[in-house]
Amino acid sequence: MAELTRRHVVVVAGGISHERDISLRSGRRVADSLTGYGWQVDLRDADASLLPALRESPPDVVWPALHGASGEDGALRGILEALDIPFVGSRSTSARLAWDKPTASALVARAGVRTPRSVTLSHDVFRELGAVGVLDAIAADHPVPLAVKPARGGSAQGVTLVEDAHDLPRAMVSAYTYCDDVVVEQLIRGTEVAVGIIDTGDGPVALAAVEIVPKSGTYGFDARYNAGQTTFFTPARLTDGFARATSEAAVAAHTALGLRHVSRVDLIVDAAGTPWFLEANVLPGLTETSLVPQALSASGFDLGWTYAELAEQAIRDHHV
Repeated sequence: MAELTRRHVVVVAGGISHERDISLRSGRRVADSLTGYGWQVDLRDADASLLPALRESPPDVVWPALHGASGEDGALRGILEALDIPFVGSRSTSARLAWDKPTASALVARAGVRTPRSVTLSHDVFRELGAVGVLDAIAADHPVPLAVKPARGGSAQGVTLVEDAHDLPRAMVSAYTYCDDVVVEQLIRGTEVAVGIIDTGDGPVALAAVEIVPKSGTYGFDARYNAGQTTFFTPARLTDGFARATSEAAVAAHTALGLRHVSRVDLIVDAAGTPWFLEANVLPGLTETSLVPQALSASGFDLGWTYAELAEQAIRDHHV
């Protein structure tokens, strides 16, 4: 267990992404947990005052709690690397790889984890080749059911499950609202799970898988962040063999993308017990309804201790 030193951490939350409110909730939860564990905590927004404050009084470590592009695409992490300040979470290069869903899927597939068959379309190609022709080609090669989602983004914003090909145009428009590149992929039926990964120095460890059963049938934005909209089972209702295969797939994805400290890997486990990779999150939600905190509690980890250990590991990694 880490010593109860008066470490100084800056938790960065907020920002200007579509997920600002969720980021603020995650940041407050992290700040409260570390404060309760004896850390000196400053909770700061990602605005023009942040970098001058970090230069004037460098903390022992920064905990980025920014959801959306500014926190997960590697940009902030790259700046912290340039400032030579330790931070919790994946390095900028790995964050960029995970943030781009088509790139992440390709790398994870190379590591031997199953990924849904998909096609990625830029808005420019969609417009230049003609929407009708493009949609006809997709429908011919990718029969429904399909999942349509922004190639970059989080919290299921802009994601549509398409059961009828006639709904595909509307789904594309919705996804393009959030990103100029859209992924159309085979919809895998099965048990939806999220596997948190933590690494406090002894290698990545998979937490108990969380099974996700949204009342609406779709784990969208409201189902993620409004209490009572989703039923969670922790651990997931999987056989021992299926659970073991799912944990192994999650760790393999985490490793293939070069992630560190903490991540969340989302998968679908089909009827045969095969886990299919959907995406990896370099900054999983840490709100009161988020999955990683649920998994930590179910796996017997104290939140304050775990967050302090992750922050200590970030400091150790910085000096290696």
